[in-house]
Amino acid sequence: MALTEAEQVIKSLKRGIWLYFLLLIFEGALRKWFLPFLAAPLLIVRDPIAIWLIYKAWKHNIVTANGYVIFMSFLCLLSMITALVFGHGSLPVAIYGARILLFHFPVMFIIGKVFTLSDVEELGKILLYISIPMAILIVLQFYSPQSAWVNRGVGGNVEGAGFSGAMGFFRPPGTFSFTTGNVLFFSFVACYIFYFWLVQMSLNKMVLIAATAGLIISIPLSISRTLMFSVGVTSVFMMLSVASKPKFLLRMIGFMVLGVLVLLILGNIPFFETATEAFTYRFDNASEIEGGVSTSLIDRFFGGMIEAVSESNKISFWGLGIGIGTNAGAVMLTGSRMFIIAEGEWSRLVGEMGFVVGMAVILLRVIFCADISLRSYVSMKEGNLLPWLLLSVGLLVIIQGQWAQPTVLGFSTLLGGLILAANNVENDRKLKNE
Repeated sequence: MALTEAEQVIKSLKRGIWLYFLLLIFEGALRKWFLPFLAAPLLIVRDPIAIWLIYKAWKHNIVTANGYVIFMSFLCLLSMITALVFGHGSLPVAIYGARILLFHFPVMFIIGKVFTLSDVEELGKILLYISIPMAILIVLQFYSPQSAWVNRGVGGNVEGAGFSGAMGFFRPPGTFSFTTGNVLFFSFVACYIFYFWLVQMSLNKMVLIAATAGLIISIPLSISRTLMFSVGVTSVFMMLSVASKPKFLLRMIGFMVLGVLVLLILGNIPFFETATEAFTYRFDNASEIEGGVSTSLIDRFFGGMIEAVSESNKISFWGLGIGIGTNAGAVMLTGSRMFIIAEGEWSRLVGEMGFVVGMAVILLRVIFCADISLRSYVSMKEGNLLPWLLLSVGLLVIIQGQWAQPTVLGFSTLLGGLILAANNVENDRKLKNE
């Protein structure tokens, strides 16, 4: 049966979203291994996809402007003007900074409109398949020297892409340009693993078991307290959802028993034991310097908020100009890759846009997260656990994730859109009735 024009547009938009997802996962691989000579332009490889999605959706009236997009666009355009008049004065830098809010933020709402709950589940299945070779890759990166091909850095840099870890081992980046991508990837995977164990889906159990083992392996191999914390938060969200729906209790117990068995088996394998020793060493060493994991992460979160306010008096009313706080913006202005303003997201926004406009952007992100949190909680109470579990990762990434970093921006955009889409069960009902 021939598709209507609207159905064809929706289908093409879905393909664009899938391409955005795949480029997010494999952009680093292109920049490091396969197209290193295009490392710089590939940094914004998802931007044309985002622009096309916006153009296509608006042209066919699939997505209408909402308050979030209108207000964010206004703040962004205002910041571009003030950057040129009162700030750094560089149009390329202003455009590079503005693309974050003008191109990627609206994509969240396009994903939320055209994807159905079934699409979000299907993406999760593909993600689990990808996670298995990804786990194998980070094992190879962990145990290989930084000069090895699997550890090549951006642009084919032979010094390696690994980041300082512990006991002579480096934090592996997987297919990503930096280890942050690897942490976000497996945090994302954890949401779906918990979901598929709780909800009976048409997914090969061996794939689910292998992905679960890969997630467990990834925690010590990442040498990242953030990943451990993230999986822990998702576990708490899972327990809250089970408390709301006791029918999932037996499945959760089964999942936990399997997890313990996998840990016992892996504990007798030398490569896992070595990675665990390195992770434990890093954990203990960092705890002595920064405090326990909860203290450290709370300090990062609330410390970033406090710093954004306390340091704002050092910045002019209109800020230094949008884009100047990004690494690419710094290179365009100074020739060096550095944090001209601050590494923290909220401090960067206030430093770039000034206190009033910067705080308005921050407040908009917080309100959006409060909105999707309420929607996801209601869905969870009604038995739809997926948006609630995705929220466990998406919440902090959207509120305070470093959107100046393209990989973090990509995961924030994708997670925000998928949470909206997973809440929108009406799309699935319409398709079933047609």
